[in-house]
Formats: sequence, C-alpha cells, structure tokens
Amino acid sequence: MTTDQHDIYAGSSETTEGRVFTVSGRDWDEIVEGLASGEGAVEERVVVNMGPQHPSTHGVLRLILEIEGETVTEARCGIGYLHTGIEKNMEFRSWVQGTTFCTRMDYLSPLFNEASYALGVERLLDIEDQIPEKATVMRVLLMELNRISSHLVAIATGGMEIGALTVMTIGFRERELVLDLFELITGLRMNHAFIRPGGVAQDLPPGAVGEIRDFIELMKKRLPEYAALCNANPIFRARLEDVGHLDLEGCLALGLSGPVLRSTGYPWDLRKTQPYCGYETYDFDVQTWDTADAYGRFRIRLNEMWESLRIVEQTLNRLALMEGQPVMIADKKIAWPSQLAIGSDGMGNSLDHIRHIMGESMEALIHHFKLVTEGFRVPPGQAYVPVESPRGELGAHLVSDGGTRPFRAHFRDPSFTNLQATSVMSEGGQVADVIVAIASIDPVMGGVDR
Repeated sequence: MTTDQHDIYAGSSETTEGRVFTVSGRDWDEIVEGLASGEGAVEERVVVNMGPQHPSTHGVLRLILEIEGETVTEARCGIGYLHTGIEKNMEFRSWVQGTTFCTRMDYLSPLFNEASYALGVERLLDIEDQIPEKATVMRVLLMELNRISSHLVAIATGGMEIGALTVMTIGFRERELVLDLFELITGLRMNHAFIRPGGVAQDLPPGAVGEIRDFIELMKKRLPEYAALCNANPIFRARLEDVGHLDLEGCLALGLSGPVLRSTGYPWDLRKTQPYCGYETYDFDVQTWDTADAYGRFRIRLNEMWESLRIVEQTLNRLALMEGQPVMIADKKIAWPSQLAIGSDGMGNSLDHIRHIMGESMEALIHHFKLVTEGFRVPPGQAYVPVESPRGELGAHLVSDGGTRPFRAHFRDPSFTNLQATSVMSEGGQVADVIVAIASIDPVMGGVDR
C-alpha cells in the first residue's frame, strides 16, 4: 500500500488530547457516575477478580480486590458457587436421613457435622442420658482423628499456596493414613453418615484399635517434621508473621472462633468451656498463641494435632474395657437397625438379621419397614448444640413440629462466620498476602455455602 492511500480501517487517531482512562473489572455505571462527578482518581482504581478457581483461593471462593499498585484497598468475598441446598433438602428427609446430607457440608470435617446434628436430635428426643458410653467414646475418637486430618489439609494447602510444596506433600501423605482409618471403621473415606441419632452405625471392626495405635506412633515421629520444616524456617516465618493480623477485639466483634480466635491468646474451646460427649473427662490442653497472625494460627493447628493424639490414646484405653458393649440406644423405636454384622458379600445387613425379619417375625419386618421408610417422630421443639470443629464453633439448630422430618435445620458453620475476617485481614496489605490470610482462616466452601 502506498503512503498516499487511505485505509479507513487502520487510520491513526490522536490520543494525547483529553483524558484517557484505563478501566477493568468494574461496574460501568459506577465508572460513568465517577466521571460525571469529576472525580479525578477514578482511573487510578483497579479492581481484580481473584477466583473462583480452586488452587489459589483455598476453595471455590471469589475475591473482589480493589488495589492501588500492590496494596489492597478493599477486599470483598463472593460466595455461593458451591451452594447445594443441603439445609432445605433436610426438610424433606427423615431425621436419620438428614445425617447423609449434613455430613457433606464441611467436607474436610464431616464427622463434626454429624456429631452436632446427632446431638441436636438427641436433645429434642430427650435421650441424651440413654446414649451408650461406648458410642460416645467412639464419637470422640472419630472427631479427634478428623481434627488431625482437617488440620493436615489446612497446613498442606496453606503451604502449597505460598510455595512450600514439601509441606503440602507430607501433609497429604499423613492425611491419607487418617482416611484409611476412616475407611476401615466406617466403610468410607468421606461423607460417612456414621454418627447417627442414638449412637453410631456399628462397632469398631476387628483390628481397628491396633491400626489406630500404629497411626499414633507414626504421627509422633512425623509431626516433628512439620516443626523442623516450618517453625524455625526464616523464609516460612517471614511469609506468615504479621500477616492477616486480627486482634481479640476484632474477633469478638465478628463472632470468630477456632484457631483464629485462639491465636489472640484467648483460650476459648467448647470442649473445655461448654463440654459435650464427656470431653470434661479427658486430659488435654487448649492451645493458644499470642501473635494474632497467620503464623500463630499455623502453630496452634500444629499443637492441636498433638493434643488430639493424646485424646485418641485415652479413647482407645477406654474402648479396651468396653468389649461387647452396645453402640446404639436400646430403644428399638429409635435405634437404626444397621449396627449389625455385615453380610458375607461385604454389603447389606447380616444374614441372621435378614432371616429374623423375613422368616421369623412379622412384627420385626413391619417395624424395620416403618423405621426405614417413615422414621421416628421427634417431639415439637427446637435445640441448638454446638461442637468445637477444627475451624471453630459448629452448631446445629434444629426445629421439630412433631413429625418424622425436621421442620427446619440450620447450621452455624464457622467457615461462613470466620470468612468475614477476610477484608479486615487483607485491606492495607499486599496482594500476595491475601492468600496467606485466607489460608490462615482455613475456610471450607462447602460449609460456607451449604
């Protein structure tokens, strides 16, 4: 093309006259409004959407960050990407079936979801003093193993997000061992539906106690590896110290709990302050730190795993004296008929049970049918029962209208409440520190969205 030819599609334009704006990631009406009002700084603001992709945001979480250079001036959370309607679905299932829904909320600590829900149903039924002791001890055993596996994921994913890949690999290595124990005891690695109203689904299988003791001995050797890799590592400490700072006053104002609250030095742990499942009879210490930052929360989780190992050892000593004791309430109008031996094919109920209800007792067959299809009735009322989950206070608020299904089931999930701290921890800091702050909160989006 010659220089005198004119290309209407590629003509030059003068860009040095007037004001030039670079706009990204913002609402257009807001931009126009800012221009009309003559705000000169509107072009200086940059809004970045971080997420909702899983690897870099600790879950399916969207962060809307307003930044100036590398400094975060405003941070907001966008949630709901994992909403599954669990609480609403529970209104259309029997009280026992509700266990299979709520176990899927906080998928890293399913046994705490089940325990909170089961304790709430038992309070409504007024059968709390009828739960077999062995079932209560097994609940504590499973919850503390679950606390270890959850903290391992928190430390592993947090390490991955800041580039400490060795922490990630050994964290998931140890977690696999806990999930193997869960599979041995409950039949599933996750979403167990094992802690049920009235007790637990079935007794410990042969050999489980020995496997758990082996795991404890191994963890006592492995946990110091985390300390060696992280506690005194100047790079790791520099990345976490004074990041995501939130003092006691801020935690109390936002209703935060768990390691975030205890990192301020406040020893609030429901296992000690409002005991349940007989926690007052176990010997353990509430772990606190005094830095109120991401590093303190990491150290608390590391120390809490040691305390959980102490509690697990005590449960095993108690279970050794309870051989053959029941693990489900004696009232057959409530007891779910699954605490029986598994059939020879590894599935379903035992042949003895099938022979009994199908060939020997018409009453047993009718009762089994009604209990499974219709469920038991729960007296009208409401109950709220909190437990100390790995992330803080997890509470089930259950409302009954006297029927066989919950009238309303709502959970106070600590991930949802603690996520409020994102903006306070992030604003004024660097973009890179947002991930560290989120990781120190350890939110699980299944618990946030429900």
